[in-house]
Amino acid sequence: MEIDKFIHKKPYLIAGPCSAESEEQLLETAHSIKEIADVFRAGIWKPRTKPNSFEGVGEKGIQWLKKIQKETGLKIATEIATPQHVELCLNAGIDMLWIGARTTVNPFYVQEIAEALKGVNIPVFVKNPIHPELSLWLGALERLNKVGIKKLAAIHRGFFSYEDAAFRNDPKWEMPIKLREQLPEIPIICDPSHIAGDSQIIEEVSQTAMDLNLNGLMIETHYNPKEALSDAKQQITPNKLYQIMNDLVLRKTKLDDYFLNIKLKEFREKIDILDRQIVSILSDRKKIVEQIAHFKQQNKITIFQLERWFEILRYRKKDAIDFIMDEKMIAEIFELIHKYSILTQTKIMRNTNAKKVENKRNR
Repeated sequence: MEIDKFIHKKPYLIAGPCSAESEEQLLETAHSIKEIADVFRAGIWKPRTKPNSFEGVGEKGIQWLKKIQKETGLKIATEIATPQHVELCLNAGIDMLWIGARTTVNPFYVQEIAEALKGVNIPVFVKNPIHPELSLWLGALERLNKVGIKKLAAIHRGFFSYEDAAFRNDPKWEMPIKLREQLPEIPIICDPSHIAGDSQIIEEVSQTAMDLNLNGLMIETHYNPKEALSDAKQQITPNKLYQIMNDLVLRKTKLDDYFLNIKLKEFREKIDILDRQIVSILSDRKKIVEQIAHFKQQNKITIFQLERWFEILRYRKKDAIDFIMDEKMIAEIFELIHKYSILTQTKIMRNTNAKKVENKRNR
């Protein structure tokens, strides 16, 4: 992908309310954060889950954003979901656009938006899809790039989960890391407001994003969050925004000190040795799994044994406690190991059956 890097500072800050509610609300919030924010954000079209929820003020909100642009000098950004939204924003001179998670999931919608943007190199941010499907995130960025959008960035806003958790959306920090592996030139902005879902933990999420070397933050900020018409719980005041930004610890990506680098290299070498041992142990485990597959084949036993799987989980969680490890992490690791054990057994049984069929045909 050909990318024009338009983000040259860290952290790049996009801030403003979830929704544009009134001209007064936008202006008061914008003037309060103009000294710290790089971009002022506000949604004017709000795709909500239920039709009776506040769905945004619509087109008239564009003029309110234009007034902020003129009075504060801030760049302005809003979410677009249709080609009509694109046309209205481009005609009004909106500086930046973003595509929401509900839109990213649908390649048809993204393609329609991309076609509407053809020939206009406006900065466009793409939020991750609701579920952790990296291909959809990559695909949306690629579709925009193919029509000439070079000023592209990704927004990590977390992923829907059925499990009860501290976060509104599971951060799954491995996903932006995987995106960066695929597209190292793409700036990645974290949206701690949608990850947290709670103003009390936005600072924690913001710090984690910086520790993972993401490029910036999109934080929902409202001059009176309690009265917000949408997502009131996850919005913060301008004063809180200043406090969070001032307290952020920005760490180096590399050590300058020669002796500290040597020490870090020693730690990493120890990790490499242990990692190799883990791979070796997994190889030995796989050999036993192959023996089990042949045993089950000969004795006509099903591959998946539910009781055994529950037993593995129970014992491994107990091991996690004994070794002072995170139970959830150990469970996830063994879920992956078990998945590939099942696949290994399935492959062996399938191949064995195929050979038997072939032998019968050749008789």
